[in-house]
Amino acid sequence: MTRAKIKIKKIDNITARQVTFSKRRRGLFKKAEELSVLCDAEVGLIVFSSTGKLFDYSNASIVGQAVRSTSLSDGLSNWR
Repeated sequence: MTRAKIKIKKIDNITARQVTFSKRRRGLFKKAEELSVLCDAEVGLIVFSSTGKLFDYSNASIVGQAVRSTSLSDGLSNWR
């Protein structure tokens, strides 16, 4: 038996929304760390909460990744 699909929509309850954000953020950062370890990839994430608070994860220098990505952005235009 398969799980019923849950419709994705904004959570109206502010407390529940913040709790869900925190749990999903931790899960997202854990997946990013797993990706970097398993695939020897450079991973960087920047997440802003609804209150504007910044959360980031990087297995390398985030500044170095940002500089590298902007210098490579011309080559990425083919992927968009």
